[in-house]
Amino acid sequence: MNHEMDRLPREELRAIQNERLAETVRTAYESVDFYRKRLTNAGVTPDTIDTVEDLTDVPFTTSSDIRETYPDGLLTVPLDQLQRVHSSSGTTGKAKIFGYTQADLDRWRRLLARSLRTAGFDPQQTVQNACKYGMVSGGLGWHDGLEQLGVTLVPSAVAPPERQIELIRDLDVDGLICFPSFALDLADIIDTHGGDPAELPVSTVTVGGEPTSRALREEIADRLDVVVTEHYGLSELFGGGIATECAAARDGVHVWEDQFYVEIVDPETGRRVPEGQEGELVLTSLTKEAMPLLRYRTGDTASMTTEVCSCGRTHLRVSVTERRRNALSIGDTTVYPTAIEHELLTVPETAPYYRIDLRDAPGGDELQITIERRRDQPIDRDAVADRLRQRLREELSLPSAEVTIVDPGSVDRPLGEKATRVYDHRS
Repeated sequence: MNHEMDRLPREELRAIQNERLAETVRTAYESVDFYRKRLTNAGVTPDTIDTVEDLTDVPFTTSSDIRETYPDGLLTVPLDQLQRVHSSSGTTGKAKIFGYTQADLDRWRRLLARSLRTAGFDPQQTVQNACKYGMVSGGLGWHDGLEQLGVTLVPSAVAPPERQIELIRDLDVDGLICFPSFALDLADIIDTHGGDPAELPVSTVTVGGEPTSRALREEIADRLDVVVTEHYGLSELFGGGIATECAAARDGVHVWEDQFYVEIVDPETGRRVPEGQEGELVLTSLTKEAMPLLRYRTGDTASMTTEVCSCGRTHLRVSVTERRRNALSIGDTTVYPTAIEHELLTVPETAPYYRIDLRDAPGGDELQITIERRRDQPIDRDAVADRLRQRLREELSLPSAEVTIVDPGSVDRPLGEKATRVYDHRS
């Protein structure tokens, strides 16, 4: 693993990007009918793309483009030359298919190992991978990356939570990869049985796969007494390993710029926005062989900084807010669920188990929030609910939220599945 690449001067990184971009555009143009037609219609040829600054002439690729060319319209090689196929979950429409050559899989393993090392994992650890293995790339991807890193690997995804806890204790597991809701579930099960989650041997946790606020990740860190980092991945571009927080700073995810070119654009105009300004995250793959994507609109709201991190890495950091499609329009206000989550967790009497229900009402949209109180902590429920309503009103301009405080265990737990926290019942 090349530690020096993580700390290259930015001008050297840019030279690598320019060289790899030119090669990627030429491959896409010559091997993929979709891109040849799209680029030709835009007046672009491989000869007109010399640097990443020229990318603004290239049209965006969207999720709809991948679905409309299903199953193999964006592949540079025939299906029988692929080593592996993954797909999206299909929760927001027809599942998308993604192909990998052997070279892609080798590169992906190295990328994941690099992200794991950045997040604080090392070859001497025993690491439990609680991500499911299947068509979605998460579980298998992390499995390969952990083996590449050289850890002792415990692939525990199908085990019930109680068995996962037993494995952590019996095998002295000190690293964990999982959904953030799963880490909370483990802590809650231990609490329920009168134990202390902080006594588990785990020291390092990487979470992803669900939108979470910083407050929720801090909750996991406090309850398990661990370092928690967030990773960012897209099934369209290798899956996990695209970017990760470093264990040192935990202040935005490092995107590996020798593998991807990052843009933040105005979602309405498509123009790049200044560094530090929020917009839509757009990624171009620079090394993917079977299915390179040019200017892929991720649908994620984000901002970026090229300031060198306190960990010494020079690769830019991206702060991802949430998927744009997850934004909630409530009356005249648009808000992300993670922003609501952040405010809910600022009150010490409440626990990170909640649900948000939206309903039609005669006076407009009705926002109902159900949240658990902390275990073994008697509270004045009406007073706490009033404080939460006040925070939602003052911080998020949500003037009429109905807040209900319930007992521990009242809100459904996903137990190994992705957590569903928002239920929109509006017509």
